[in-house]
Amino acid sequence: MTVTLIQKNDVYVLDIGDTENRFSPDWMTSVNDALDQVVAAPAPLVLTATGKFYSNGLDLDWLGQNADQFEQYVAQVQAIFARLLVLPVPTVTAINGHAFGAGAMLAMAVDWRIMREDRGFFCFPEVDIQIPFTPGMAALIQAKLTPRAAADSMTTGRRFPGPDALAAGIVDGTAPEAELLDQAIARVAPLAGKPADTLVQIKSTMYATAVAALGS
Repeated sequence: MTVTLIQKNDVYVLDIGDTENRFSPDWMTSVNDALDQVVAAPAPLVLTATGKFYSNGLDLDWLGQNADQFEQYVAQVQAIFARLLVLPVPTVTAINGHAFGAGAMLAMAVDWRIMREDRGFFCFPEVDIQIPFTPGMAALIQAKLTPRAAADSMTTGRRFPGPDALAAGIVDGTAPEAELLDQAIARVAPLAGKPADTLVQIKSTMYATAVAALGS
């Protein structure tokens, strides 16, 4: 699993990996390093992955071996969500495959979501795996979804394919695999040059409640 950041047509493309792309400590360090580069030279950001999975969320194997670090680990996960929420550039994610749990929350943390239309599920499985949402995670999701969509996704464990996720308002568009990245780039490329200082202030105000909850 390799996290890579490239520039394509004046837009950053951050590929978070080609495996299950779970939130291991090393993976989170690599993502934060990439976001440091985006902040240093601001340009619109596309977040995506390669292969069958977008992200399967928390690294449960690592947690099983490091249970004593649970609180610190969750804080690191939530810090990434909070950082993406207020990133000083326009952001979109191209959901190439399965997005489950914290992986689906990662998609929630960006400005817009485009999902592959013919493969992959978007799912918050917490109710079925008996892991309640933290206040921060719930606040993140509820900041982006209507009350109806939040209830339908958070309390049911439903697996949404692309067209259903679009109908529910969970994602903002769908595309065939061959067009997914191009459509995501097209969503944010026209927004290049928006003043970063102003944008971060706007986002910080918009998502103040969620950011505070994620940091608590």
